[in-house]
Amino acid sequence: MPPTLAAVAALPQLGLRPLTGPLPDAAVVWVAVGELEDPTPFLEGGELVLTTGMRIGPANAAAYVDRLVGRGVAGLGFAVGVIHDAVPPELLAAASGRGLAVLEVPRPTPFIAIGKAVSRMLAAEWYEDVTRAFQAQRELTRAALAGRGPLVARLARLLGGWALLLDPSGAVQHAEPAGARDRAGALAPELARLRRPAGGRAPDGGPPASMALSGQEGHIVLQRIGLARRPRGFLAVGTDAPLPHVAHTIVGAAVALLTLQSEAPRTGRELRAALAALLLGLPPEGPAVPRGPLRVLACAGDGTIRDVLESDPLGERCLALPLDGRTAVIVPDGHADTVAALLAPAGPIGLSDPAPPGPAELGAALRQAEEALAAARRRAEPVVRYSDVPGRGLLGLLEPGLAHAFADGMLAPLRAEGLVESVRAYVAANGQGEAAARALGVHRHTLRTRMRKAADLLRRDLDDPAVRAELWIALAVTANDDDPIGQPGDSPTRPPEIA
Repeated sequence: MPPTLAAVAALPQLGLRPLTGPLPDAAVVWVAVGELEDPTPFLEGGELVLTTGMRIGPANAAAYVDRLVGRGVAGLGFAVGVIHDAVPPELLAAASGRGLAVLEVPRPTPFIAIGKAVSRMLAAEWYEDVTRAFQAQRELTRAALAGRGPLVARLARLLGGWALLLDPSGAVQHAEPAGARDRAGALAPELARLRRPAGGRAPDGGPPASMALSGQEGHIVLQRIGLARRPRGFLAVGTDAPLPHVAHTIVGAAVALLTLQSEAPRTGRELRAALAALLLGLPPEGPAVPRGPLRVLACAGDGTIRDVLESDPLGERCLALPLDGRTAVIVPDGHADTVAALLAPAGPIGLSDPAPPGPAELGAALRQAEEALAAARRRAEPVVRYSDVPGRGLLGLLEPGLAHAFADGMLAPLRAEGLVESVRAYVAANGQGEAAARALGVHRHTLRTRMRKAADLLRRDLDDPAVRAELWIALAVTANDDDPIGQPGDSPTRPPEIA
C-alpha cells in the first residue's frame, strides 16, 4: 500500500505541520507541484499537491479547495514564507469545511525534498510488495506439490480470507476454511458469466477471465481456471477489505498453478489411450508414446529418478514406472546412453538390449535390465549393459521350465546338506581350492572335505570342466527362484585370485 498522508507528515526531516486537525489515512500515490488556479486537469487523484499559493487569494480559495476535493487529492501542502507569510484563513476555512487536509510547509523545506521522501516511501512499499508476492508464490508452489487442497488452504491463509476451488459445474472441490463451502450457492449466477458458450464466443467477444464483487459479504474475486474453451474449474477468494495489488498478484499465481495442474491430464489421457491400444493388440498412438526400438533401464533410484527426468527435456521422451526398490524407464534406443548418463548419479543402472514396442518384448527387456542392474550392483559400476553380463546369452537360450527342472534336480542333494554356497565358490574359482576357500573364509582342508561330499552326492567328478559347467548353469538358473533365468545372476565380474 502507498504511504498515508499521516506517515508523510510524520517525517521529522520535512517539518510539515497539520493545520486542519487529525490527518486521515488517505494514501499518497505521488507528489504534484502546481501554481495553477486549477491544477486538476493534470492530476489523477491521490496526490499530495504542493503550492506556494501564487494564484490563490481570499476570492478564489474556496473554489480552489472545491476543485481539489472533487479530483480526490490526498492533501494540500502550502509553503509559507514565499508568497504568503501564513496559509490564507479563507483557504483553511474552506478546507476544514470540505474535509481537505492541509499541511504547512516551512520555508527551509524545498518541495523536491518532499517529493524525494515520498518516492523513497513508495519504492520501499513497492519492494515490500514484490518480496511478499515472491515469497507467496514460493509458498503456493510448494503447497501445489502436495495437491490442490493444500494450495487452496495456503492461498486463503496468505490473503487472510477464504478460498473455494470449484469444478466446471460449480461443485465445491476444496474449501478453506470448511465453512466457506456454504458460499458456493450464491456464486452460481456469476459462474455462468465466466463460462464460454457452447457455440463459441459470446456476442460481446467472450466472457471475462475474472470478475470482482463487493457487497455485505465482503469483497470476492472469481477466476476461470484452464486454457480450453470451456473452463476446467473456478477459483473464488473473499476478504473483508478490497484486495490490494499484491494480493491480486498472489491470486494470479494460484490460478496459474491450478491451470497447469488442470492441463496436465492431457498427457495422462494419451498414456492411458496408448496402454488401452497395447492391451487390445493395436498400435499405440500419441506423442507420449516412444517410437522405434526401445530400451529399458532398471535404475536403483526411485523417486529421485522421476524428479531428474522431469527436470530435463529428454524426460518427455521417456516413460518411468516405480517398482519395488527400483524404477524402470522406457527410453528410445537413440537416447538410451544419454538418459543413462543423466540418471547414473542417482544409483547404478542396468540397460537392456534394444526391443520393439510391445508388452511381451518390453517385458523381456525389463528382465534383461534387471539382470544388468544386479551386475552393476555387484561390480559397483554406474551403468552395465545386458550384453556385457557374462553368460546372459547362453541362459537366454534355455526354456525356463526345463532349465529350472534340471537345476532343481541337480542342486537338491546339495541344498539338503547346505553345500550350495561352497560349490558356488568352487565353480566361480574354476576348481581352484585355495581361491575358493579364501573366498569362503574357511581352511582349504575344510573346503576339500566339502567338495568330496558334494561329489559323492552328485556322483560326479567336480574336477571335470563339463560338470562344473552344468553346475554353473544350475546355479545361475536358480540364483533367484522367483525371477527369470539368471536373475539376478551369480557370475562374478572377475575370477577370484588364483593362489
